[in-house]
Amino acid sequence: MNPARLAALMTLALTLAACGQNSTPAAEAQIPAGEPAAVSPATPEFVEGEVLVQLQSGLSAQGLTALSGLGVQSLETLAVTNGAPLLRMQISDGASVQAKIGQLQASGMVRFAEPNWVYHHQATASDSYFTNGTLWGMYGDASSPANAYGSQAAEAWARGNVGSDGVYVGIIDEGYQFDHPDLKNNAWTNPYDPVNGVDDDGNGYVDDTRGWDFANGDNSVYDGGTRGSQDSHGTHVAGTIGGTANDGGVVGVNHNVTFISGKFLGRRGGTTANAIKAVDYFTDLKTRHGMNIVATNNSWGGGGYSQALYDAVVRAAKANILFIAAAGNSGTNNDTTASYPSNYDTSSSSAGYDSVIAVAAIDKAGALASFSQYGAKSVDLGAPGVAIMSSVPYNGYSSYNGTSMATPHVTGGAALYAASHPGATAKQIRDAILGSVVATNSLNGKTVTGGRLNVSGF
Repeated sequence: MNPARLAALMTLALTLAACGQNSTPAAEAQIPAGEPAAVSPATPEFVEGEVLVQLQSGLSAQGLTALSGLGVQSLETLAVTNGAPLLRMQISDGASVQAKIGQLQASGMVRFAEPNWVYHHQATASDSYFTNGTLWGMYGDASSPANAYGSQAAEAWARGNVGSDGVYVGIIDEGYQFDHPDLKNNAWTNPYDPVNGVDDDGNGYVDDTRGWDFANGDNSVYDGGTRGSQDSHGTHVAGTIGGTANDGGVVGVNHNVTFISGKFLGRRGGTTANAIKAVDYFTDLKTRHGMNIVATNNSWGGGGYSQALYDAVVRAAKANILFIAAAGNSGTNNDTTASYPSNYDTSSSSAGYDSVIAVAAIDKAGALASFSQYGAKSVDLGAPGVAIMSSVPYNGYSSYNGTSMATPHVTGGAALYAASHPGATAKQIRDAILGSVVATNSLNGKTVTGGRLNVSGF
């Protein structure tokens, strides 16, 4: 990457995210009840004093010794691609991130060098009076209650498809309250690594019983009661994917599903380095243990293009894991101003298909939400994303707006299809989701399909 390209990347719009207490003041975007407001893009954030570097193939210890003379030192190895390590490195000579990337790229020893971008949620909390129990996003045009602009999940349930515990999804986000009344029956318990202080499955994470907290480097994926009011966003996402039925709370697209936490968003957002580790965590679970992980939910965005994160998404795609991503909440066109990770496209990679599904938000009248990003070439479909009721920590419920809320409807749809089509490939699931959309005027010319999510036939 040359310095000119880096400068261009750094000017890309940061898709604001904001979920209450977990956003920084500059990035917070509150959307009032009844009138969601578009948010102006900001400069992409990155971690000061750090760079992500992948060495050229064939360079390892020798390359590290040579790089130390360029004012960087390795903090950790994130992954290995084609025999070359991907490193998170600290700048030790006081140079700026941009200057250091230019210097490393000019050395000829690296495949690429890039910032360690910072990501945020793609959601905002609504005012409390939204919390009236409505679940229009689950309705169909023939269900009772009915809403033609819902996901049609209720019609799939009426046909007998309520999901399967044998289908797994990864929630790359905050953590979630795994003992919430609406989530506990669908929360994963790792059979390969019981709690005994030993890394029984040898994946580098000791006692990853519910998943792993990459933001804090421990196995506590739910920190709502220990690190302040956290994990609301992840808990809300989980409830939309798979809140259990007939228990007095909310219900998700799947009554039965198993979700695993890949927590990488903390109080100040999350970094590229930790996002990569989360994506690779699920790829490893699937390839090592044969788990039926069909998709990861990625309701977050920000920063510029990352070759390192793209490579991780490709690794997951090759393992038949979809990467379902929020289009963003800045109200802008992703065709003209790319938004990552939703703008990634793995179709030209060694995966051989595009594993990424980018999701816009619609409201209960079928209108494209005013805050939702869109793109006739880069955003695939719309899904319910305004006034979405779901689970939140401390056994509660709340209504949120955002493409963050639209995305888990689609992830839930992927799991629902996998439940009724055992052995379906990621490409087949993707084709089913995009091929079953309902044409929607507000999405015509604004999304690839011109339509909204429809899981009625799944």
